[in-house]
Amino acid sequence: MAVMEYVSNPDLSDMQLPFDWKGTPVDENGKFMNYEFPHKYSFSEFLKWRLQRNPQKAEKETDRWIPDIVYNEDFLHSGKDCIVWFGHASFFIRLGGVNILIDPVFYNIPLFKRRTPFPIDPAKLKGLDYILISHNHLDHCDKRSLRLLAQNNPQAIYLTGLKMEGLLKKLTGNEQVQTAGWYQQYHTEAHIKVFFLPARHWAKRGFRDLNNQLWGAFVIQAGGKTIYFAADSGYGSHFTDVGRIFPHIDYCIVGIGAYKPAFFMSQSHISPQDAVRAANDMHASVMIPMHYGTFDLSDEPLSDPLTTLKGLEKQGAIQGKLEVLKVGEALGI
Repeated sequence: MAVMEYVSNPDLSDMQLPFDWKGTPVDENGKFMNYEFPHKYSFSEFLKWRLQRNPQKAEKETDRWIPDIVYNEDFLHSGKDCIVWFGHASFFIRLGGVNILIDPVFYNIPLFKRRTPFPIDPAKLKGLDYILISHNHLDHCDKRSLRLLAQNNPQAIYLTGLKMEGLLKKLTGNEQVQTAGWYQQYHTEAHIKVFFLPARHWAKRGFRDLNNQLWGAFVIQAGGKTIYFAADSGYGSHFTDVGRIFPHIDYCIVGIGAYKPAFFMSQSHISPQDAVRAANDMHASVMIPMHYGTFDLSDEPLSDPLTTLKGLEKQGAIQGKLEVLKVGEALGI
């Protein structure tokens, strides 16, 4: 795959970077592409995964573990800055008094049931200022969840990647959608900043729309704090770049699950080992793991990612602090 052009949203500001950046790469077919590891999944790769033996099959079949859950809605009304994990990649963040929701998925999704219940009544998620959607996959961009949020939050502004506006306007009926290329800053209220950054992933929602819409990660800044949300991503040098751009990352929210088998999953999800490597690359003060324990998407048992991550912590592999959140727990920041 060759880069044919570089694109961005001319209505948004480009970030000042310590390296050359031409824009988000697009290939000869008009598709977005990963600039460091260009790759497109093939049906033969998928078939190889589904037909090969899973060495953890027996362990997986008997594993009934799910994350601990806190059923408490106090954070909704406290007004205090916090990070709340809702399971998988769904987070509520209040930073500088601004209410943000990331990748909201409240229910089962096609072919996959929630193994971990949603910790609050989602109808109570009101007063949201921004709703961030990292990419179009069904476990990050859920129609039913977004429609409920749109009904209860008509004032919310949606922040996402290039060419996602049609989908989000259709799902929400809201015209307040901003789409960014990599390394662009959204228009937000003055005391908070939100940036869209690269992730090593892909996009697909239908049969013929592979990489038509852009995927990415977010950085949120307010009140002297910086939060990085890695979204779905394989490992790459973009993590080191984050550390160069933002010299003090207070919280790094990074996936650890859906990583086996490595030959298939490593193009789009990082393992616990590489998640630690990523957090260390960006010199994050606190690492918060996500993307495990909610949906059974891959070959490893649900408990495997966190068990592996805690083993790495015991070995001293994590340079910052590991903060494992319970589902529904409000971490004060």
